[in-house]
Amino acid sequence: MKKILAISCLVLGLSVMAAAQSKTHGVDKREKNQKQRIVNGVKSGDLTLKETGKLVKQQAEIRKAERRAKSDGKVTAAERLRLHHKLNQSSRNIRRKKNN
Repeated sequence: MKKILAISCLVLGLSVMAAAQSKTHGVDKREKNQKQRIVNGVKSGDLTLKETGKLVKQQAEIRKAERRAKSDGKVTAAERLRLHHKLNQSSRNIRRKKNN
C-alpha cells in the first residue's frame, strides 16, 4: 500500500512539474534565440570577450529566475511577466553590445 501511495505521489509531482515547465515555452524559445544571437555575435567579432561574459551572466540569471518561478510547480502570470521583462532587458543589451 505504501509503495502505491509513494508511486502515485511521485507521478503527481512529476506531472505538476511538467505542467509548470510547459507554461514557459515562450520564455524558453526567447532564451534559445538570445543564446544564438550571442553566439553569432562572437563568431562575427561584434562581441568582445568581456561583453560576452556579461551577456552570458545575464542569461544565467534569467535561467535562475525561471527555475525559481517553476519551483512551486506553478508559474503565475506575474512571474511570467517578470521573466519577459528580464528577457526584454537582455535583448536590448545584446543589441547594444553588438552594435557599439
